[in-house]
Amino acid sequence: MHSTASDGALAPADLVALCAERGLDYMALTDHDTMDGVAEAADAARQAQIGLVPGCELSTRWRGVGIHVVALMPDGVRSPLTEGLEHQRRARIERAGVIAERLEKAGLHEALAKARAQAGSDRPLGRPDFARALVDDGLVKDFAEAFKRYLGSGKKGDVKAQWPEIDEVVGWIVDAGGVAVVAHPLRYGLTRRKRGQLLDTFVAAGGQAVELVSGQQNPDTTRDLARQLFERDLYASMGSDFHFPGGHAAPGSMSLVPRTGAPPIWQHPRLRRLQGLYSQET
Repeated sequence: MHSTASDGALAPADLVALCAERGLDYMALTDHDTMDGVAEAADAARQAQIGLVPGCELSTRWRGVGIHVVALMPDGVRSPLTEGLEHQRRARIERAGVIAERLEKAGLHEALAKARAQAGSDRPLGRPDFARALVDDGLVKDFAEAFKRYLGSGKKGDVKAQWPEIDEVVGWIVDAGGVAVVAHPLRYGLTRRKRGQLLDTFVAAGGQAVELVSGQQNPDTTRDLARQLFERDLYASMGSDFHFPGGHAAPGSMSLVPRTGAPPIWQHPRLRRLQGLYSQET
């Protein structure tokens, strides 16, 4: 889930309050390339008696394809992830400049300033900020059209050159005591064979888990993905990828998990102890 620390609509504390309202016991805050919202979320989670897993969602490349990797960090951010996040911050700033140049040529004048106004803060900009600027300027009718025409995979505003390779990012996470998770693997437009190759690269780099369910998915495709996880001894995670109220996903709303031999991520040794800690607190 995402907060205003990256491209989400709710402040970290407000996101925790929404999760509590929806009856969640555990949540992970996984903003894009930052853990700046974790401290605020942790304070709110303690008051709401929700178990919070600190994390972030890191942008990477694999064979020229943009791949997101979630870092679940039970002990918080530590080196070398600290240095990695600073690299990502600089990369996001550079990337925003390139996106702005391309969108200005497509008709969005003063694109960088307009995206910054949409962000409402000085955090590094992301594609959703530019999408909202495109809508506000009347170049597209809605968020979906902004991505379809300008910002989605292969479009003018889809800039990946600044991101590190996936094996480097996995190394940051694992060496910092975290659990690396491939985020929403069904959204990259990969064939089953290529998805398997991606997972093989991920495992070889030290990756430990894959998001089996992300929001709403086709059940048959989910079962097929579960087989790929089981074949590689990968843990399975799930998440709504929540960004804003009123969208297609709300905290805790996800497709059903199929029967699978892939163990759930909360059984990972680095995360299992958190259940006991939060149980004692509540």
